[in-house]
Amino acid sequence: MSTFVLNEDRLTLQKVTREFVQRYVRPVAAEWDEKGETPLELYRLAVQHGFATFAWPKEVGGLGLPFLYQVVITEELSKGDVGIANTLGATSFAGRPVLDSGTDAQKQFIADIILKQGGMGSFALTEPNAGSDASKIRTTAVKSGDEYILNGRKCFITNAPNAQFFVLFAKTAPERGHRGISAFLVERDRPGVSTGKHENKMGFRLATAGDVVLEDVHVPAENLIGVENKGYGLAMKILDYSRIGVAAEAVGVAQRALDLAVEYAKGRTTFGQPIARHQGIAFKLADIEMRIQAARSLAYQAAELADAGAAGFGKISSCAKAFASETAEFATREAVQIFGGYGYMKDYEVEKLFRDAKLLSIFEGTNEIQRVITSSYLLK
Repeated sequence: MSTFVLNEDRLTLQKVTREFVQRYVRPVAAEWDEKGETPLELYRLAVQHGFATFAWPKEVGGLGLPFLYQVVITEELSKGDVGIANTLGATSFAGRPVLDSGTDAQKQFIADIILKQGGMGSFALTEPNAGSDASKIRTTAVKSGDEYILNGRKCFITNAPNAQFFVLFAKTAPERGHRGISAFLVERDRPGVSTGKHENKMGFRLATAGDVVLEDVHVPAENLIGVENKGYGLAMKILDYSRIGVAAEAVGVAQRALDLAVEYAKGRTTFGQPIARHQGIAFKLADIEMRIQAARSLAYQAAELADAGAAGFGKISSCAKAFASETAEFATREAVQIFGGYGYMKDYEVEKLFRDAKLLSIFEGTNEIQRVITSSYLLK
């Protein structure tokens, strides 16, 4: 890993996170993967360590660290379990629209929930008929006096079953398409808000996800985040950041798969020698390593561009997300192959990593969408 990127502060943060993972995450990850639930005590402990708010401003109780630090932390957390890393990341990113465009009262509200109560937030954009094309959401928010009335349904929303607040996107001017979308801060206990069943997912099983249903939900006008009808741009901006987080998760999953594959290949013997000495296996390990190094570099570059406020960092964000997630799929697939029959068994962690890796190329915009975004930058 590049020491010129990881200075002393970042190396210390990496070490602290790695110790947290070793002590608290790895011992319980397999158990909670079977349950398919978020271990809430572990989540709250991680929040106390600052892992959900490390890149938040100090004024609201965050650590005020550059976004690059989030990449370092997220990679380490994902080596322990990518689901718990994603749960913390989802809370962090749910707060970002508020930190970016919200009022002081809104910022204090979410900070109190997360930092004082150890609560969760959800970024609620996706709908049954609006995934990759978020402009087609159908949830509506109708202005009535000094409040809005929300109706609609969101799906696949990370943290929904456990969240205390939602940053939710709805159409305030449906006739204007994506130019008529607004963002709202919606409390879980507000009448008319309910969540559907927790989705029984293939991987990422320590991160819960489900529907958010809104039935004549009355929210005061002060719950509007930013400017009415400007929510789509805000959502896209947050996704540029969150895709870097996905890239970091993918690098963590891939690195863990490689670490396990190297250890196994050095200890497993066939034809009188460790399988690591067979060129067919050694080259697999080398191929994984090369891709991980490239994926990590892309993730770091995207984070540094975000910290610098560079125009068009979204292109590198999309590149990092797509390349890193495909690296994770490659790394876990090859790790299972190196383990052979054992790799297909749930007794071995590479089986879980293989399941976890698939979602990385689907959510936060499929990798096909990342190619659309990247090519649009090139063709402008």
